Amino acid sequence: MICKNIKLIVNSLINSKSVNLHAEIKMIMKQVERYTPKNKVRIVTAASLFDGHDVAINIMRRIIQATGCEVIHLGHDRSVEEVVNCAIEEDANAIAITSYQGGHTEYLKYMYDLLQEKKATHIKIFAGGGGTILPEEIKELEAYGIARIYHPDDGREMGLQGMINDLIIQSDFLVGDKLKGKISEIKNKSVNAIARLISAAENCPEKHTTVLEEIKKIAINSETPVLGITGTGGAGKSSLVDELVRRFIVDFPKKNIAVVSVDPSKRKTGGALLGDRIRMNSIKSDQVYMRSLATRQANLALSAHVNDALDILKVANYDLIILETSGIGQSDTEILEHSDVSLYVMTPEYGAATQLEKIDMLDFADLISINKFDKKGSLDALRDVKKQYQRNNQRFEEDVDTMPVFGTIASQFNDPGANSLYKAIIDKFSEKGLGNFSSTFEITDEMSEKIFVIPPNRVRYLSEISENNRSYDKWVNEQKEIAQKLYALQKSLKILDDSSDDVKSQIKKEYEALLLNLDPKNKILIDSWEEVQNKYKEKVFNYKVRGRKLSIETQSNSLSGSSIPKISLPKYEGWGDLLKWLLQENVPGEFPYTAGLFPFKREGEDPTRMFAGEGGPERTNKRFHLVSLGIPAKRLSTAFDSVTLYGNNPAKRPDIYGKIGNAGVSICCLDDLKKLYSGFELANPMTSVSMTINGPAPMLLAYFMNAAIDQECEKYIMENGLKKEVEKKISDIYKKKGVKRLGYQGDLPEGNNGLGLFLLGITGEEVLPSKIYQKIKTETLTKVRGTVQADILKEDQAQNTCIFSTEFALRMMGDVQEYFIDNRVQNFYSVSISGYHIAEAGANPISQLAFTLANGFTYVEYYLSRGMDINEFGPNLSFFFSNGVDPEYAVIGRVARRLWAKAMKNKYGANKRAQMLKYHIQTSGRSLHAQEIDFNDIRTTLQALYAIYDNCNSLHTNAYDEAITTPTEESVRRAMAIQLIINKELGLTRNENPIQGAFIIEELTDLVEEAVLTEFDRITERGGVLGAMETMYQRSKIQEESLYYETLKHTGEYPIIGVNTFLNKKGSPTIIPEEVIRATEKEKKYQISMLSKLHKGSKDKSQELLSKLQKAAIQNKNIFEVLIDATKVCSLGEITNALFEVGGQYRRNM
Repeated sequence: MICKNIKLIVNSLINSKSVNLHAEIKMIMKQVERYTPKNKVRIVTAASLFDGHDVAINIMRRIIQATGCEVIHLGHDRSVEEVVNCAIEEDANAIAITSYQGGHTEYLKYMYDLLQEKKATHIKIFAGGGGTILPEEIKELEAYGIARIYHPDDGREMGLQGMINDLIIQSDFLVGDKLKGKISEIKNKSVNAIARLISAAENCPEKHTTVLEEIKKIAINSETPVLGITGTGGAGKSSLVDELVRRFIVDFPKKNIAVVSVDPSKRKTGGALLGDRIRMNSIKSDQVYMRSLATRQANLALSAHVNDALDILKVANYDLIILETSGIGQSDTEILEHSDVSLYVMTPEYGAATQLEKIDMLDFADLISINKFDKKGSLDALRDVKKQYQRNNQRFEEDVDTMPVFGTIASQFNDPGANSLYKAIIDKFSEKGLGNFSSTFEITDEMSEKIFVIPPNRVRYLSEISENNRSYDKWVNEQKEIAQKLYALQKSLKILDDSSDDVKSQIKKEYEALLLNLDPKNKILIDSWEEVQNKYKEKVFNYKVRGRKLSIETQSNSLSGSSIPKISLPKYEGWGDLLKWLLQENVPGEFPYTAGLFPFKREGEDPTRMFAGEGGPERTNKRFHLVSLGIPAKRLSTAFDSVTLYGNNPAKRPDIYGKIGNAGVSICCLDDLKKLYSGFELANPMTSVSMTINGPAPMLLAYFMNAAIDQECEKYIMENGLKKEVEKKISDIYKKKGVKRLGYQGDLPEGNNGLGLFLLGITGEEVLPSKIYQKIKTETLTKVRGTVQADILKEDQAQNTCIFSTEFALRMMGDVQEYFIDNRVQNFYSVSISGYHIAEAGANPISQLAFTLANGFTYVEYYLSRGMDINEFGPNLSFFFSNGVDPEYAVIGRVARRLWAKAMKNKYGANKRAQMLKYHIQTSGRSLHAQEIDFNDIRTTLQALYAIYDNCNSLHTNAYDEAITTPTEESVRRAMAIQLIINKELGLTRNENPIQGAFIIEELTDLVEEAVLTEFDRITERGGVLGAMETMYQRSKIQEESLYYETLKHTGEYPIIGVNTFLNKKGSPTIIPEEVIRATEKEKKYQISMLSKLHKGSKDKSQELLSKLQKAAIQNKNIFEVLIDATKVCSLGEITNALFEVGGQYRRNM
């Protein structure tokens, strides 16, 4: 009813030409009250497969929870089967999914079909995906059986709470009144029957008394042991359970395990966050059943129905049951009543040793885990807990070191402490005669030891940078005062030229005394200022970049005949003002690089990026050639589909199939990459390639390097008349492989000369002498230009495409950088440290900048800890920011450059090249609205002005229709035209430092810089970037800022033209673009068929290389060096899965 009222009032307000529409909407929004469910409603929430946009679903699950529901949150990147199996095991009322990366139709239909197939037809499906799910697709899906797809227009009309109310009302039905099978089905481990009987015990125990009594009788004779795990909140119980389950299913491949996990219900709302599943990767196995329970009562760590759930699982003949309680206090021992063996999990941070005397579980627990053993004081904690356990259990005759207390780091892959704990648990069952566990699991005597990314003694690095930069600023102000006084004294001398010698002598004496306090370098700066001014007055300015002499004209002429200077200099006369400007601003190309990195912009190379990514490699290649035709500098910015982003191969399974080539290009092997960049000379200095890839960045980077090397091999073959000879070799290789020779699908586009296609299916190494190939390889690596977005830190903090454990991902990044140093790869950035995804997830500009720079300095510290030279790796680092319309975005680049340069020079002692912060900027995706999409170009234009005026190194302007679809040819041309018009036609851009000297710009620069340094101190208080990530400080802050923005947008307090104010006569509904980009069936099928040809032709060789890759990872060798060889024949999915086994999979968090 409220929604209808909003629509009517909105339309009437538009018709009455109300000027205060957003205030009226705000008033109506406040009327939406929380719905109170009549039943216990359980909802599974997740983001779809290969989708990292989990902020929206996180916000939604919070509101669902606060509205009184029990939420089982799975987080990002979840396959249909995972979500469906979870919903059935949890006997949920509904599933709520966010899908933003395309493939939603196949994904949701497959989910519906799987629920039907698995006889769980009562579970309803709800979904949303911004404007990417089109109205006709919504109609199709809802007709198919999806309960509701929420569209941006629904959100605007209903508000967040209104949408959640609608979802819960439709899901508010009793689960458990009807059973799904008899006891015989439960004995046969029917998941539906087990799940429903647990629900029946929770919701309708009176109705099913007979069955539950029968279950109790059978369970009494069960020999299934129960491992009870309890401990303090936040001790890492769920991660530890996951590690124990993983080891159990490897140790006993034919045994089954059940996990019952209990979380507390909120007393106020009745809602609960059943958050343990999100931390568990091992439960995907068919050997595992998991059920989450809410306590549904206050002040207790277990549900009243735990015994029923355990009895049901005992009757189902599981070989082991793990019962995990919610976080407990010092006096809680409830777990003992339900378990045969008990494990108490704590952390080293329990306070004084006397606190141990108060913990009841130290009297009764069979085993104790001190988890998060990497924390300060862990060895003392281990000693004290062992002594306390010995005292409590009167075991003085035994050696204290034999007490069953284990230090574990569950978050660390293959942790020795977790291995020892697992073995001790299995041994304890054998000792008590419980279960039938003959373990073959081998352990070492190693103790848990954290593999530190940042050494503990360097954890204050961000505050050290803050102190360094503030100290520099203080010194600048002191020097400024001295310089100003010197200037005053010098002027006084000139004015008092006719005065007595005594007066002049006194002034000179003061001047000379004061001069001693002025840094000699600063005096040189002041004295040489006139020379600098004259240099810029010359018609031509000569300077060197990396030994290459450049000559640039210093002025240009307008149509009116005015001479427009490319660099404007200040008119300061006072030495103090001038010195401060030189030390804090300076001309472009001089420390601290506030105004830009180079004295002038390169002529003939605008910062314009050509963006493409859709369908198969051929379609994206054609798009690249279309948008770069006639432009000398080729700056290719590549978006990959989500299958590639998550390191997977294309496949027929519907939830994978639907995403092939959607929202990016599908790449799974070297030949795909060769076709993608065919016709572009990758070793040419005018070609630069940017790859937005994240998780599998090392693999894509290795594919790219091999593609560039093979292009140069191809050129060598053609230039030396070897084509005929090599053709015969290629034919023989294909004949031996037994596959048809690969080719480019369709005609080559205009501008594509076929470079890179001659050696498809093979490498130069196979057809050229080894010596020649190695020479070509060595030279090519030094020439390639571009960047790969491998910044794994921001992924964990924001939009999430992490696939490997954080430590392993960082190690691979370090390996890439070491390889770059060893092979003199100087023009390619080993990592693009990104703030874009932090901003897209909802961060404000200051948080984006602070978190991104903090991540950058984390890489500096990590690479230094590995023994790398800052002057060798510093130039390989680059940054990637999001723009926006906030005032702070006017200075985001200049603040970043200045802050980075001060720290790198004064704290790290880096050279000039390493001091220079290079950054790419993209206009905000968050400011692309699905309503009045034409207005998006206006916002993009304003942001492009910000970026160009701030001297960005490269700029990507978003297409206006990206809120709804992969950009079309027409929309990409419009987006590129925005910056081309600014650069070529807007007169003021002939000047290259137009914002320098503006009072507001200087004030904003100081304000934002100080705000960033303050944020550095906050991060330090939380243990540096990685410590803050453990407590999810960055993630929480980003989500709070996102929710704040969304709330203001929904209430209308933050006016957005065409979205919540200045609506058109139709109410500004979401506009459907004329053309929507989707991958074709032909493209998808071809990608799958090409992959099978690759596997057929190189099966033995790929297995050998994958084995070599795993060995390199285990033996701590450079993984990237081996990857260069592996990517010649192995597919992306093969490499990813091989590395999962040795490096560990990413563990999601809330």
